[in-house]
Amino acid sequence: VQLQASGGGLVQAGGSLRLSCRASGRTFSSYAMGWFRQAPGKEREFVAAISWTGGSTYYADPVKGRFTISRDNAKNAVYLQMNSLKPEDTAVYYCAASPFREAASWLVDRYHYWGQGTLVTVSS
Repeated sequence: VQLQASGGGLVQAGGSLRLSCRASGRTFSSYAMGWFRQAPGKEREFVAAISWTGGSTYYADPVKGRFTISRDNAKNAVYLQMNSLKPEDTAVYYCAASPFREAASWLVDRYHYWGQGTLVTVSS
């Protein structure tokens, strides 16, 4: 499966952005989906994940209550709605697909396919 992330940009602290990730290739609903991010000089970290039906979601503590992951299997897309953005949210955001579709996993090794990343910059 090929993944294409979009929607990044520059936003002021407290603002919102919605990231999108479009998938092509194999059946999108065969995969759980996740969002990860990598800030300059830091390791890639988990942000949010969603199971193949959307019935199960999981969030990293720093984004709980501010970010929402969702998916539309008819459109082969997964989204990340980001509200109340903070400067520490600045990073390149990556979407990823996991064949372990029942689980909304935070484990990087579960994800076999990755998009190219989209940059989110939050100014203070």
